[in-house]
Amino acid sequence: MDKKTISRDGTPIAYERHGDGPTIVLVGGAMCTGATLAPLAQALSDRFGAVTYDRRGRGGSGDTAPFAVAREIEDIAALIGVFGGSAALYGISSGGALALEAAMSGLPVREVAVYETPFAVDDVAGKQRAEYTERLTELLGQDRRGDAVELFLTLVGTPPEMIAGVRMSHAWPGMEAIAPTLAYDDAALGANRVPRERLASLALPLLSVAGDASPGWMREAARSIAEAAPNGSYRTLEGQTHMVDPRALAPVLAEFFTTAD
Repeated sequence: MDKKTISRDGTPIAYERHGDGPTIVLVGGAMCTGATLAPLAQALSDRFGAVTYDRRGRGGSGDTAPFAVAREIEDIAALIGVFGGSAALYGISSGGALALEAAMSGLPVREVAVYETPFAVDDVAGKQRAEYTERLTELLGQDRRGDAVELFLTLVGTPPEMIAGVRMSHAWPGMEAIAPTLAYDDAALGANRVPRERLASLALPLLSVAGDASPGWMREAARSIAEAAPNGSYRTLEGQTHMVDPRALAPVLAEFFTTAD
C-alpha cells in the first residue's frame, strides 16, 4: 500500500482503493492487514470503490500511543474524508465491532455490514472473554508476543498441533510483530456484548451476516445485532465458516449496498 492519509492524531494510515464506484471501507479483524481483505475488495471493485487499509499498528500504518478505540474511529473518518466525505462500511469479526462503533459514533456512514462479530451471547462466554482480556494484558505487558498470539489462536479454537505448526511457519514473525494490536481488537468489542441500546438508535441500513457452518453462538450474535437495529437485516451464507470465501460474500454485500443506496 503506497497511499497514506493522516489521522487526527498524526498517525499515517496506509490504504488502497479497488474500483471507482461508491466508496466502501473494509475493516479487518484481529491479526489482519489490508491485504487480508484485498480478495473481497477485488470481488467488489466492478461496482464499488472498495478501500482496504492497514489498521494502526499493522503493515504500512503507524501507531501513536496511547491507544483508544476513538483513535481507530478517527482513522476511519480520515479514510472517508479522502473519498468525498461519506462511505459505506464493512467489518469482519472484531473489525465488525469497530465498523458498528464508527457508525454509531455519527461518522458520515451510508450503510454498515458486518460478518460474524464475536460478541458473547451468554455469561459463560462473557466470563471466558474477561479471562482472555486479563491474560492478554498480562502477556503483552511482559512483551511475550508469541504467547499472546498463541492465546488468541486458542481462544478462537485453533487446535494445539496447528498452533505448533504456525509457530514454525514463515508467517509467525509477522504475527508476532502485530501482536500488540490484539489488545486493540479486544477493546473494540467493548463489554463483549451486543450494544443493543446504542444499535436501537442507529437509523441507517445494517446487514449482519454469518456462515451456516459456523458455531451456533456466532449465528446467534449476528442475528442479535440485526434484531437490535431498526433497519437491521440478517443473512446466512450456505457452507461458510468464519473464514468466509470472498466469492460467496461479495454478491450478498453488493446486493445490500446497492439496494440500500
